[in-house]
Amino acid sequence: MQYTHLGRSGLSVSRLCLGTMNFGPKTEEADAHAIMDSAREAGINFFDTANVYGWDKKGWTEEIVGRWFAKGGGRREDTVIATKLYGSMSERPNDTFLSALNIRRALDASLKRLQTDYIDLYQFHHIDRNTPWDEIWQAMDVAVQQGKIIYNGSSNFAGWHIARAQEAARRRNFTGLVSEQSIYNLITRAVELEVIPAAQQYGLGLLPWSPLEGGLLGGVIKKTEQGGRRTEGRAKEALETHREALVRYEDFADELGVAPGILALAWLLHQPAVTAPIVGPRIQAQLDDALKALDTELDAEALARLDTIFPGHRTAPEDYAW
Repeated sequence: MQYTHLGRSGLSVSRLCLGTMNFGPKTEEADAHAIMDSAREAGINFFDTANVYGWDKKGWTEEIVGRWFAKGGGRREDTVIATKLYGSMSERPNDTFLSALNIRRALDASLKRLQTDYIDLYQFHHIDRNTPWDEIWQAMDVAVQQGKIIYNGSSNFAGWHIARAQEAARRRNFTGLVSEQSIYNLITRAVELEVIPAAQQYGLGLLPWSPLEGGLLGGVIKKTEQGGRRTEGRAKEALETHREALVRYEDFADELGVAPGILALAWLLHQPAVTAPIVGPRIQAQLDDALKALDTELDAEALARLDTIFPGHRTAPEDYAW
């Protein structure tokens, strides 16, 4: 396993992050525990979850992770656990967003479900435009002083949101954010405009979610042709929108002798701003495939070829102005 620092922090995390969103709704608890054990054995020390995961049964995923920690054997000590708050956990008006009250309640509830007394990386799942940063950072400062969290991260922030958060933290002599979790993959590259430059300027590590664009970069063309996958609704529309590029992409993967999903992860691992793509396996085989990306080297020619198939963005404003 390869390790790197999370942004400008001194925290060492694995180059792959285990996403747990499927645990519960799509993956039975026993299988989820087996996947976490396998990830740990492979050297993955970075797990990501959120208080809303479990969806119809919010908190379910954190509970599954918590029961895995409770098995002992160094599981908690070996894991950098990241969770998130923002989404509604009940119908109560203060059980949502980033008010100081919800931060206190949500944090204590996550600690209980995770069966731990501290969270390594506590992330804002979305920007809260109605709560001032002074209030947010004061609440986080209290949580740090209490020993309940160590680092803060953001998710789904715009570049200027990162800048506002960091400048507000600086005024308080507070560390602020050390990571940003955004959708980023070969197809969806909008973060290259402003989010990645902001993250690099402020020393945030980037944690890409949906690295396979909902499976489109996992060999969907051949799987569909072979009858191994059916697409409908929005997935079908997305497939048709990107069909020509995906055919070229899968043909190039064949040239390289690399499975398309592994190639997509390897590309992310070659991007300088990326700390760790978040892989969210439903089954063990998907984790096994993801691990192969760590040993997949792409030269400059291969990276350039991928950019011709899925063109990216230059930093704003050069991307659209002189």
